[in-house]
Amino acid sequence: MRFISFDHKGHSTVGVVLDAKSDQFVDLSILGTSLPTELGALIGTPNGLKDAYAAAKSALASAFRSIKDVHLMPLITNPSKIVCMGLNYADHAKEGGNARPEFPSFFLRGPSSMVGHNQPIIRPKASSKLDFEAELALVIGHKARNLTPDNALSCIAGYSCFNDGSIRDFQRKSSQWTLGKNFDATGGFGPCLVTPDELPIAADGLRIQSRLNGQIMQDGNTKDFLWGVVESLCIISECMTLVPGDVIITGTPAGVGYARTPPVWMAPGDICEIDIEGVGVLVNTIADEQ
Repeated sequence: MRFISFDHKGHSTVGVVLDAKSDQFVDLSILGTSLPTELGALIGTPNGLKDAYAAAKSALASAFRSIKDVHLMPLITNPSKIVCMGLNYADHAKEGGNARPEFPSFFLRGPSSMVGHNQPIIRPKASSKLDFEAELALVIGHKARNLTPDNALSCIAGYSCFNDGSIRDFQRKSSQWTLGKNFDATGGFGPCLVTPDELPIAADGLRIQSRLNGQIMQDGNTKDFLWGVVESLCIISECMTLVPGDVIITGTPAGVGYARTPPVWMAPGDICEIDIEGVGVLVNTIADEQ
């Protein structure tokens, strides 16, 4: 099953994608169901995603819309937590001058740092060092704490693409990465939430790429995670309670812009694509802050 979030009169609304090869989707808000029409709330509703998909399969033609005609939003517009992992691929740690870590790095993003598919990532006035990072995102489906390898996957509602756009000079102003990772509208998130049944177990073995203006910049595979999806969830949930709609961003492979000679930064007019096998392609243009 696949779901999108789009803007309808200033509110985030759920779209149900019945055919991954089509740009058509069903607008859940006009089906007349009692289901929540915001994706985070729908995920938190028992059997919400399955019930929404079943309703969409019976929808009349008048309920279908084109993705081209709507403003897509970040999949989860106001999650309680966006937990990001750093240095989760050995090759990326190495290109940044770091030894293979003994424990993953973690930082948090805020909701205002995110933008949806086909929306511009904003290069801020404060810096031109805007970098790309292709990452697999996962969305939590039910409340979870102290997960184990046996039950960790049961808490996942689905997967998506994320571009962890980073302002590198601000990221390195201190030992904490928070400022460089939280400039407004720097993190692309989408286009679809893809439920686990459509992917390999734990999203293992998926090719992940970033492309800048059509040129492949990063080309990795989720089989090369230092800490896979299961282990990552166990580590995070040992610390904090995960709730429906929380987002986990799992790290990026080698090939980022700052590690290149000369460095490659995203600039206004560029098009950045994050392509994850089986999950989809997230596309964002780059624009200057106004």
